[in-house]
Amino acid sequence: MNIQNASVLVTGADGFIGSHLVEALVMRGCRVRAFVFYNSFNSLGWLDTLPKEVLEKVEIFSGDIRDPNGVRVSMTGCDVVFHLAALIAIPFSYHSPDSYVDTNIKGTLNVLQAARELGTQRVIVTSTSEVYGTAQYAPIDEKHPFQGQSPYSATKIGADRLAESFYRSFNTPVVIVRPFNTYGPRQSARAVIPTLITQLLAGQTQLRVGSLTPTRDFNYVADTVAGFIELASADEAVGQEINIATGIEHSIGDVASFLISELNPSATLLTDEQRLRPEASEVFRLIGDNTLIKNLTSWRPRFDLYAGLRDTIEWFRDERNLSRYKPNQYNI
Repeated sequence: MNIQNASVLVTGADGFIGSHLVEALVMRGCRVRAFVFYNSFNSLGWLDTLPKEVLEKVEIFSGDIRDPNGVRVSMTGCDVVFHLAALIAIPFSYHSPDSYVDTNIKGTLNVLQAARELGTQRVIVTSTSEVYGTAQYAPIDEKHPFQGQSPYSATKIGADRLAESFYRSFNTPVVIVRPFNTYGPRQSARAVIPTLITQLLAGQTQLRVGSLTPTRDFNYVADTVAGFIELASADEAVGQEINIATGIEHSIGDVASFLISELNPSATLLTDEQRLRPEASEVFRLIGDNTLIKNLTSWRPRFDLYAGLRDTIEWFRDERNLSRYKPNQYNI
């Protein structure tokens, strides 16, 4: 499927990856409708920071992914749906698991039901590497067992299985895209990289962190977005679940050390107990196998971790961006 000039909907368009995806789709000539979470402030989230010439080409739809009628209306007339709307913070899922079921599972069901009714040509459902839990073998390919090590990951497993069932039961043209740990400009404060950078730029010399030993497969947001677009265009991807991964792992401690060396070599790390996951819930190792996406598409990661981190630091150095964060508060 050629998505250039297609009519596309992006749910979760006001978020981190969603806003970058909207920008990339506009640049490709797509007619983009952005589903943003309704709020009385008329805030478009990160879309508010896009260049005016980009944002004026985007049709805004304010709604709630949990509302099936609004979802159906938003999808009407769209050829492709990129479904990114979700609750993603793992610590908050310990606190409010019901909201994750409503948003991640029921929200995905709303998209799938509407796609079935409307005859949507392609539905891209966003998964997460967290569905795998701690690696039982490495690198993790798409056949790896699922492990619900947090309420968040459990709801994403449920959403993925719903998507699979609609493909198998109704031939809904679903692609389950499973990005490993995405980072970059506009990432929320609940993630470790923005947490470290903002503390350092705020002049703090004792950085509050959680566990430093887990490893992650970090993907710069531009690479993740490119993977979404490539997979949406690949007819062979329909009915499959596919990793977006670099195939390289780095520990949280290594990332922290690099950021300290770049921004303030005198800074030290201080373990903050409230930032630690319960032992059985912590995912200690994530490293993805990207063989399938490479076989299906021309996608290849373009950014190594350190180039991506330097770009991210430069974005945060802009006071207009940094001022949106609260480095003295722990954001769950």
